[in-house]
Order: sequence, then C-alpha cells, then structure tokens
Amino acid sequence: MAEPRVPGGKGARLDLPCGESVAVHELDMGMREYDCDCGESHAVVMDIHPPSRFVPEFLVDILRETVETTDDAGEFGTLHIMGVVLEEFPSEVVAEDMVENPEVGYGMVWVTDFDSRRLHEIVVELIVELMEHAVSHAEDEDAMSKFEADMLNFDVAEFVDQYRKERDFTGPHDRPA
Repeated sequence: MAEPRVPGGKGARLDLPCGESVAVHELDMGMREYDCDCGESHAVVMDIHPPSRFVPEFLVDILRETVETTDDAGEFGTLHIMGVVLEEFPSEVVAEDMVENPEVGYGMVWVTDFDSRRLHEIVVELIVELMEHAVSHAEDEDAMSKFEADMLNFDVAEFVDQYRKERDFTGPHDRPA
C-alpha cells in the first residue's frame, strides 16, 4: 500500500531550487551531490556532515574557539556554515528540517542549485570573510595588515582543488558532528 505524501513520511519530497523535486529518502547520509533530473548536479549537505568537509580541522577548531553562537545548536559547525550560505544565496539553496523523520538519519538537509565544488568555494569565501571581520575587530593594525596581505596571495579555487584532492573523506574527522 502506498504511503501518502505527508510531512516526514516516506513520500515526503523536497522541492529543489531548479524546480525539480526529490524524495527525501533518496538523500542518504553519504551523499555529497545529487544528480538531478534537470541535468545538473546539486550539492547536498546534512547536519551530520562535519565542517571539515570544507576546511581543515585545525581551522574548524579555531572557528569553534572564536565564533560565539547564539542558538541552541551549540558550537560553530555545519549548521552555521550552511545558515550563512542560505543567507547569502536564498534562492539557490533549499533547507529542510527532517528531525520529525527518524528514518532518514539526519536532522537538516540543504540542497543547492550549484554543484558541490562551487559550494565548497562559496563556503571558503564566506569563512575568509568571517575571519576578516573577526580580525578587523581585534584592533590590531599589524594583524589586519598581515591578514590582508596573506589574503592577496590566497587563491580560493586552488585551495579547494588541493583540499578536495588531499582530503580523506573517510578519515577520523569526517564523522557525524
């Protein structure tokens, strides 16, 4: 017997930014990208994916030490990263709270109109902006000057290429957050 399309049920669907939709049970926890019927690939992020998916663990540790969160989600993590992405790209990102659906294994899911590589670049760019903002509040002109000089030499696309090539997505830091 077919299950009706009710929120949180097996028939629940997520409307994608491209206009297509996907059954939420098709988005498994190991998925990083969804090949859509529209012909494009969409990045998929879940709250269980660690922030080290995008940046090295040492930087995640620094962000957790310095960024104060004001929500119930606890320390800075994937939820906050994707919140910033959603804020910057509201029409290119859909988010769905799946807490009421224990069958899927994740609490939140985000699907973007762009692929996982482009999302990776966007996340790195937004983290750099966050870091720049933090350094500007340090009231240390030398630190700000050094940061700005370092950022002139920082190539986001090159960083993403190298990180994606070297990152071991089955390593100890790539576990549910």
